[in-house]
Amino acid sequence: MKDTVVIIPTYNEIENIEAIIKAVFSQSDSIHILIVDDNSPDLTALKVKELQADFPDRLFLEIRKEKSGLGTAYIHGFKWSLDKTYKYIFEMDADFSHDPNDLINLYNACHIEGADLSIGSRYITGVNVVNWPMNRVLMSYCASKYVRIITGMKIHDTTAGYVCYKRHVLEAINLDAIKFIGYAFQIEMKFKTYLKKFKIIEVPVIFTDRTKGESKLSSGIISEAIFGVISMKLKSLFKK
Repeated sequence: MKDTVVIIPTYNEIENIEAIIKAVFSQSDSIHILIVDDNSPDLTALKVKELQADFPDRLFLEIRKEKSGLGTAYIHGFKWSLDKTYKYIFEMDADFSHDPNDLINLYNACHIEGADLSIGSRYITGVNVVNWPMNRVLMSYCASKYVRIITGMKIHDTTAGYVCYKRHVLEAINLDAIKFIGYAFQIEMKFKTYLKKFKIIEVPVIFTDRTKGESKLSSGIISEAIFGVISMKLKSLFKK
């Protein structure tokens, strides 16, 4: 997994951060990690700084002034990564909802199978979600169906946050024009990739809800996804 960086945004992930970093590094000696921390009050960033002594030249940290949304954290990470020489740029959560063992499958989808974007999909082979209450499973599943219908994307898990981009995809997207910051950020990035006709492959994964720390999901994030998708699709039609 050469030329690979895994971007992990954090806010109050002190309970998970050391374990997730070590789990990712155990997958390959070539992987690098970038932590983008939103000045966590629980001192997540301080723990990362301590771990940098154990993983010199592989573990990197960017600290932002305040909690500014998942999307802007990833945009920050994308720009940082593009300033380097990475060819494969991952998004991954810190809470183990994304299994580090699946990193190699997402990498191979791009490196071997020729995908420009590989998606760790919860819904490509049914509903592969563990420890979520039924109402949240239904909300997520129906949201992906809704987005698929509105946008026309042939993607089963449109809100997935476990993905691998090839460098040229992020270079082709105007990152400064990305509008959304929550759930809809994941949809918008996939839609931009889809509109540019890049090859997208979904890789089946099992999503396991966090056991430590608190979820960052809110009603505002959900509303952004529901109403933002229609706006996003309409704008793409007017541009055509």
